[in-house]
Order: sequence, then C-alpha cells, then structure tokens
Amino acid sequence: MQGNSSAGFIDVAETFRNQLGRTTGGASLAVYHRGELVVDLWGGLRTDDGDPWLADTLAMCFSTSKGVASAALHLQADAGLVDYDAPVATYWPEFAQNGKENLTVRHVLSHSAGLHRLRSIIDSAHHMLDWDHMVDALARERPAYEPGTKTGYHAVTYGWLVGEIVHRVTGRSLAQVVTDDLAAPLGLDGLFLGCPPEERHRVAPLVPMKSTRSVLPSAAYRAEKVVATQLAKGLSLVRSPINPRRVINALLPRGMEDVLAGPEIMDASVPSMNGFFTARSLGALYATLAGGGTLGDVRLLSPETVEKVGEEQNNRPDLVLIVPMKWRLGYHRVMTSRGGAPKGFGHFGLGGSGAWADPSRELAIAMVCNRGGGTPVGDLRLMQLGAAAIASADRVTATAAS
Repeated sequence: MQGNSSAGFIDVAETFRNQLGRTTGGASLAVYHRGELVVDLWGGLRTDDGDPWLADTLAMCFSTSKGVASAALHLQADAGLVDYDAPVATYWPEFAQNGKENLTVRHVLSHSAGLHRLRSIIDSAHHMLDWDHMVDALARERPAYEPGTKTGYHAVTYGWLVGEIVHRVTGRSLAQVVTDDLAAPLGLDGLFLGCPPEERHRVAPLVPMKSTRSVLPSAAYRAEKVVATQLAKGLSLVRSPINPRRVINALLPRGMEDVLAGPEIMDASVPSMNGFFTARSLGALYATLAGGGTLGDVRLLSPETVEKVGEEQNNRPDLVLIVPMKWRLGYHRVMTSRGGAPKGFGHFGLGGSGAWADPSRELAIAMVCNRGGGTPVGDLRLMQLGAAAIASADRVTATAAS
C-alpha cells in the first residue's frame, strides 16, 4: 500500500491494507472530509504480469458510472435546462410513444420508468456500442409498468436515458459533458466515460467475465438453462419478487462477455458501466456533493439542487435487485457494514467499486479496483471502508468540538 492518510483516518487505512492482503489485483481509495483529501491510498497489482497499481491508475467501474452520469444531468437541472418533473419527451420528442408521453425525468432518475429491460430489446450486446441504436430502441420501447408505480433497477438502460437527455439539451455527448463540465473545473485527471486512447496505458485490465457456457459442458449448460427458465416461469406465476429472468433481462444481453472483453468498450460511451476512474477523481466529485455543490473554490451545483438530489424518491422493493434501494435522484442509499449515513447517497458497482457522499458529515469516499465479484451493486469492501470512514469522521468532529 502506498499514499497518505491523516492521523484521524488511520482505521480506514488499516481496513484498506487488510483488504489488499486478502484479494488479488489492486485498488485505490480516496476519502474527503470537510473538503480536504484525508485518505489517498493505492496498492496491489495493476496487471497479471505483476505491474504495481500506481497513483494515477484507472479502473473500469461498471455501475459506479451511473453516479457520474447523474451528476452531468444535475448540472443541466441546476442551470435551468432540465426540469425533473417535465416529461422526457420535452427534451427528446421521439421518446413520446408507446405509453411514455408523460414519463418524467424524475421517473428515470428514480428507476421507476419501467424501462429496465435490455435483453428483450436488443438481440446482441454489441448494439450497446452504438449510441444511436440504443436510444432509438429505448424511444420505441413500452414501459414494463405504469411509470412511477413500481421500481426496477435500470441496470444498463439508465445510462442512455440520462445521456440522451443531456445530449439533447447541451448539443454535446454525455462523455464530453463529463470531461468539460465536471472534470475540467475540478482539475480531475481520472474521470472519463469510455477511455481516451492517450489514457489507456493507465488502465488496470479487468478479469474477463466467465459465462455459464464457458465453465459448463454443453449438455450441462443446456440442462441448466432449461431449469433456470422453468424456475423463472414458476416464480412469475406465483408473483414471487425473485425472478431470475427479470435480472438477466436487465443485466445480461446476449454476448455481454465478448463486449466487455473487447477493446471497443473503451471507444464507446456506455454510461451505465464503462466509466474509467481513479479513486481520487471520483472522490472529488462526491466531495463536491458532500460540500453542498462546492469543493474548494469551485462550485458545480447550488445547495438547493444538491438537497433535491439527496431526497428519497421511493422505498419499494426493487423488481430487479429485490431489496429496497431507497432511490434518490440517480443515487441509492449508503450501505455500510455497521452504523450508517441516513442522509448519504451514492452508487456502487459490480466488481466492488463505488462512491458516496454524506452532506451531513461533509464526508465522501470512493474506491476503484480491478478484481472482485459480489452483487450488481458491489460487495463488502466498500461497506467496510465506509463504516471505518464514518467512525473516523465522527471522532475527528467530536475531538475538534471538545
């Protein structure tokens, strides 16, 4: 492990050190408290050849990318270009078809738009690399339920929905808005959607996804597929909240493994899953949210907009993730291994990366890595680090007040 940690946050550093010792690959961690970078650490291996993780190493962060995409849309709301309660079709006229005429920006940001299905609207994951194809497919799609009446994690579709709204009101791509309007004002060198060719030498390669087909003989794979299909049908009939077919539809279009393993994923903009970040840059963005829209001398958002962003939108069981996520506007609740941050919000991702902000503590944390598993919204590592960061921040605050 390399880097620095202030004295009050040594427990966070020790938690991170222990995690590096128990996992392969590498990671970086950043914690901001009251606008100051109090933990800036990295360690482990960047490649299978033994190259070390460096201070500027980038990692592809899957669903963590949604939090950055959301921030780009909030910039437009803060500038008066987008109204959260306006129909999406106000900005994207082609969207007003198949029952989506009154579907609002708020529905999209709170994952209650009913547009979580992906596998059933594209026949190959390679279409994900074509922005126009994806936004056209979503414009034609009919919601799975009346928008606003249920909640289902828009695991991959979210990025194009948010991104096309930003594109329509700015005339620029979402990736360009992230670069120009989020990263540049804050002076960040590690906040990208897709990865520019000149930055690719910094990327820590991911372990390729292994499909069921790749680890099972063909006969066993066919049997597994039949059983899973029948199980899903049975669960649907009895109205079980757990439906494997729904999860697969939202997360795994056919050929996803090939797309993730191919070089084209760096060239495209898939805003729900191909953000390339350093922990320091990702943490700075969330520190801005934790600071009421300001970090240092830079103001990105008004305090009023940040307050709206953090308001809980729903607490229903999620149709895709099963558990209630307490969705905010583009973010979910903060999950830690103990304690909590009821005023906090953020976004975690498959593989373990994630970040969150707690304006009540002026605290933000971000972790990126290139090895891990867990759920579509992360694993225990960030939960453990978050708990240590909360405890440390509370001790520092109490000490300063005494």
